[in-house]
Amino acid sequence: MGNMPKTSARLLSLLSLLQARRDWPGALLAERLDISPRTVRRDVDRLRELGYPIVAFKGPDGGYRLDAGSELPPLLFDDEQAVALAIALQMATATGAGIGEAAARALNTVRQVMPARLRHRIDTLQVTAVARHRAGPQVDSGVLMALSAAVHAREVLRFDYTPASAPVGDDDGAPAPPRRAQPHHLVTWGGRWYLVAWDLEREDWRTFRVDRITPRTPTGPRFTPRELPGGDVAAFVAGRFRGTDGGDWPCRGEVILDLPAAFVSRHTWDAIVEELGPGRCRLVLGSWSWHGLAATIGRFDADIEVVGPAELRDAYAHLARRYARAATGSDTE
Repeated sequence: MGNMPKTSARLLSLLSLLQARRDWPGALLAERLDISPRTVRRDVDRLRELGYPIVAFKGPDGGYRLDAGSELPPLLFDDEQAVALAIALQMATATGAGIGEAAARALNTVRQVMPARLRHRIDTLQVTAVARHRAGPQVDSGVLMALSAAVHAREVLRFDYTPASAPVGDDDGAPAPPRRAQPHHLVTWGGRWYLVAWDLEREDWRTFRVDRITPRTPTGPRFTPRELPGGDVAAFVAGRFRGTDGGDWPCRGEVILDLPAAFVSRHTWDAIVEELGPGRCRLVLGSWSWHGLAATIGRFDADIEVVGPAELRDAYAHLARRYARAATGSDTE
């Protein structure tokens, strides 16, 4: 029994080395562990009995490789990996990926086997993931995996899609034909999951809500990926929700507000705020329309000086007439 702790420690060291790189020459493992090649072979057999799929490879530097297996064996993490895993699991419940319960069970499992020093670090770092927007609908994790696999394999995706407030099926009651698209990226935006893809029927880029996608099998043929407009998926998705492909708002204006820059910057997003003096600042902001931009700026309880362009000034004139009619109850200009 006296050799058992030493053997167990050596097995853990061997497993740690096998996880650190793909291929390990047997002689190098023996040297690193200060044991004979025969002992390396015997320890590899012990790890195999525990469920670790270790394969031997031949050649001048014949050795061992930790391969993928049919079941998930016990894993070995260093301190930084364990802490990173625990933090990621805490944040996973806010992704809308339908894995909240599984993530909580995995976090509890990881925490139970942690040394006391690491458990203390995790318990003192309680991460609360707060979405910038309201939480989106839950997405089936199996759908996410299917879409991710199609993106990785570069295979045409066939799927049923249910747009918002759209009738189910065609006018004659027949089910709608499946959509066909080249999937490029799986992204999250505003608490929801989206698939960025090239729609083959419409011959244009589209962003599809993942919670409305039902993948069909099998997938279609492989494709050569197209170049995403702008080349950056984050800018592309942001631009799509603003109404452009280039990642910028279609309407952008500049005004001067009688408010401190520090206050205005706390209540704007994707804006340029410049301090002009005590209680006065310059604001450059974008929106999907000139009237929308004027109304957004108008929510600040302050005098507004329009620097430009003329479209923003015209929008304020139009809103002024509309608000005046609302105030008097008159339908006339």
